[in-house]
Amino acid sequence: MEKTAPTSDSAASPSTASTGTIDKSNQRVRQMFGEIAPRYDAMNHVLSGGTDYYWRRYTIRKAPPQGDAPILDVCTGTGDLAIAYWKAGKRQIPVVGSDFTEEMLDIARDKVESLSRTERDASIEFYQADTQELPFEDNRFQIVSVAFGLRNVADTLKGLREMKRVCQPGGRIVILEFSMPGNRVLRGAYGWYFRNVLPRIGQFFARNSQSAYNYLPETVGQFPYGEKLADVLREAGLERISYTPLTFGVATLYIGYKPKGDVKS
Repeated sequence: MEKTAPTSDSAASPSTASTGTIDKSNQRVRQMFGEIAPRYDAMNHVLSGGTDYYWRRYTIRKAPPQGDAPILDVCTGTGDLAIAYWKAGKRQIPVVGSDFTEEMLDIARDKVESLSRTERDASIEFYQADTQELPFEDNRFQIVSVAFGLRNVADTLKGLREMKRVCQPGGRIVILEFSMPGNRVLRGAYGWYFRNVLPRIGQFFARNSQSAYNYLPETVGQFPYGEKLADVLREAGLERISYTPLTFGVATLYIGYKPKGDVKS
């Protein structure tokens, strides 16, 4: 069920999205995702039961490309959402994916090359970049999206403000992120699975020195969702914020708009 976030500023300290208890330093996150990159896609599909495909399709339906302005997907990882937007634009709308883990981007580039006649024909590019310091000019992109990567940004609010800066006035910020089910029983069962089952399966198939699949439930458990994350989006300067829980609340899609008169942020 889609919910439109109220416009009041009643929530306390939205900036607490940036937690200090989990090591989300650039060095740790880059090394961790670099180590699991070769098996990242397969593990995500297995651990989500294939629902990650549905979540991305739903995201495109709710926030489709409009016009011919480019689209940016930050924390793009292996590029699945960026490529989905590229296909939705019939490979005519320029799409850019950014991530600071080069091993992930190499996989994304390989995917695009396998889908296009030649790499030069593809109107999609991938750049190594930190979401907190995007190397793009102001007001460039019609959509700035992120799928399951916002919680990995060390300073969430700074990352959101950068996403807003490069978005066109009137454009959309689209966030697909893990969340916790609203039902108490489901939330308890899901939390148990995340803490006890997922780390063991993930670590077995994608061994790494940074315990990536322990990091995942830790970040999901501490990252705000629903109305609390909507408050963070509002603090970043976005408006007309809505959010839709998916698959019993395991994931949530958030959409916010950059104000039309905002050309200097």
